[in-house]
Amino acid sequence: MDVNGTVAEGFEPVREAFVRNFETLGERGASVAVYREGQQVVDLWAGTKDIDGTNPWEHGTAQVVRSATKGIAAAVLLLLHQRGQLDLDAPVGHYWPEFKARGKERVLVRHVLNHRAGLPVLDHPLTPEQALDPLRGPAAVAAQAPAWEPGTDHGYHALTYGWMLDELVRRVTGQGAGEWLAAQVTGPLGLDLWLGLPDSEAHRVGRAGRVEGPEPAGGLRARPKRSVTEAYEDPASLTRRAFAAITPFPDQNDPAYRAAALPATNAVATADGLARFYATLIGDTAGASRLFTPETVELARAEESAGPDRVLVVGTRFGLGYMLHGSASPFLAPGSFGHPGRGGALGFADPESEIAFGYVTNGFRKTVTADPRAQGLVRAVRQALGR
Repeated sequence: MDVNGTVAEGFEPVREAFVRNFETLGERGASVAVYREGQQVVDLWAGTKDIDGTNPWEHGTAQVVRSATKGIAAAVLLLLHQRGQLDLDAPVGHYWPEFKARGKERVLVRHVLNHRAGLPVLDHPLTPEQALDPLRGPAAVAAQAPAWEPGTDHGYHALTYGWMLDELVRRVTGQGAGEWLAAQVTGPLGLDLWLGLPDSEAHRVGRAGRVEGPEPAGGLRARPKRSVTEAYEDPASLTRRAFAAITPFPDQNDPAYRAAALPATNAVATADGLARFYATLIGDTAGASRLFTPETVELARAEESAGPDRVLVVGTRFGLGYMLHGSASPFLAPGSFGHPGRGGALGFADPESEIAFGYVTNGFRKTVTADPRAQGLVRAVRQALGR
């Protein structure tokens, strides 16, 4: 395998793990980047740009990162809170009056981020065309009745998370989350990361698709009385309905899909863009001051939801907008926070070790959270740190 890029002294295990992904886990094209104390220590890429092509993955090749988008979008609400423009403990309806319909008066802003809003499903799913309209998704959620009493339990809001977050940002700032992110964060920092891909960058994005490989040894495990498989197969389950809020799911290689801004699912990034984003959340990087204050970092990673997840049917842990280290989604250490993308991508930060990590791939697998390729790379980072 012809692997390109560099690793700093001591981080050679990451390169070895990256090679193994291609040799044994069916990787087609991917990149991984790691920052430590604000400096890049890993920058590797290999394989083909397109999952079904022959052109090589290049430095700067980007991919859709699926639900790793959620961690990127969460930073928008937390930064608005940090700047005094948004109260996390205010009702969503304070900013968005139409949202209060059908018993949602007590849904708080923090419930959007910690997956306790009770709104993971739509009784009337959107078509792909409707989902790309920035007004249709929020309107559908505003008209939806909660599936449980808001604030009393948690369940992964796979798609509705993005519409709620986007409309909150729009009501507070007059811009969608993607526009605000580009103007306030990714543009000024020069990050190769977009929520709403510009036409000028479309040539950099590879075609993604499904790949097969061994199932992960860790990750999502079924609760004793109901397997994950059963939950996905049951049309009436919250699991199936949450992921079917857009039916059928859009083609993630469609230029129109990539150009839209869906803050739950369709950010496009390079591994370096994703890793440097997290590095800048927790510390200074070259030419940029940290984005989150220490207090905001603690908000991001303080446990807000934990235990059996009504949608994913396993135990999950969430802070405000971020998954936390645990059996369903292992990161580097107990204090890490970030978000995986279904089928592969992963971005996270670990404030104690000052590590930030980004992995993107064009090969989506069946995994929901703990993809074995990403997990092998995380273990290699841990090994490099002597843990």
